[in-house]
Amino acid sequence: MGVSDRLARQLLEAGVPLNRAALEGAARRLLPDSAPLAGPGEVAGAVDALVGLGPVETLLRDPDVSDVLVNRFDDIWVERAGRLEPTDVQFPDAAAVTAAVERVIAPLGLRLDRASPAVDARLPDGSRLHAVIPPVAVDGPALAIRRFTAAVPSLDALVQTGAIRSEGAELLRRSVRERRNILVAGGTGTGKTTLLNLLSQEIAGSERIVSIEDAAELDITGHAVRLEARPANNDGAGRVTVEELVRHGLRLRPDRIVLGEVRGPEALDLIAAMTTGHDGSMGTVHASSAEEALWRLETLAVSGTRRVPARVVRDQIRRGIDLVVVMARTDGGRRVDSIAAVDGDLTEVYQC
Repeated sequence: MGVSDRLARQLLEAGVPLNRAALEGAARRLLPDSAPLAGPGEVAGAVDALVGLGPVETLLRDPDVSDVLVNRFDDIWVERAGRLEPTDVQFPDAAAVTAAVERVIAPLGLRLDRASPAVDARLPDGSRLHAVIPPVAVDGPALAIRRFTAAVPSLDALVQTGAIRSEGAELLRRSVRERRNILVAGGTGTGKTTLLNLLSQEIAGSERIVSIEDAAELDITGHAVRLEARPANNDGAGRVTVEELVRHGLRLRPDRIVLGEVRGPEALDLIAAMTTGHDGSMGTVHASSAEEALWRLETLAVSGTRRVPARVVRDQIRRGIDLVVVMARTDGGRRVDSIAAVDGDLTEVYQC
């Protein structure tokens, strides 16, 4: 048993409250007697074993890490600067992975067990966690953590990093001020939410914004109402979907709707909002090109229980969406790859 493990056991036996501040203070007091040659890293290791996500807390403290991916208890990867790389961090066993997840989701009223073998959660720092356990996960518990990273301050900062040229930034800035409807497309981790945040900063303070997200990540200030979906509780009750929130949001007298990510039939409500007086609304969608983004939006819009002819949805999309901004990942990070105007056909107006 290592120093951190012994120290963690002592903390439990001493009945120290399971919060980080109390545990760190008690561990520092115990350390001189239990391991006088040990350093502060042993204190962090002991505390991490009792609160939070255990061993991976060290990875989450690294500002360069954007994602932590646990494939098995002994196979953990991270993403740094857009590149995946293995780590030497491990959990003691599969049960420790499940226990770590249960620690962080219990205060949120969520559970993870054989009856509910998958869970989505937003952690207190804004990071997103998704975990699966057997029988869904064949090789044992697995989880993915998308960290809440420091916000990019402005479109000008994107220009400085080379993520977009100045003419592209000015086009986007002008489009927001002219109340054009914008769809941001891209794959996972391409910076769609970051760009949506920056675009929202260009909205005039006199305009009322209602933002709607599956997990709150947008940092919209000013005259804004922020709504977040809610999963079912341990009894299977209390679920509030993004589709329901879009309908609630439309009743809150918004000038603009900002939809964090379009994933389901709420696409139909977003399109309707864009074509019925809520000009300047925005959202994101998983797609690798402007054309694919419009196809996906159409597919999602007709995926619900409401029966709307596909040709009607297609026509509304072409009339409602003004710009499609495509984000892409590069070896050096993320960038605005292209911007296309929607006017019957797609016309590329910016190319990286």
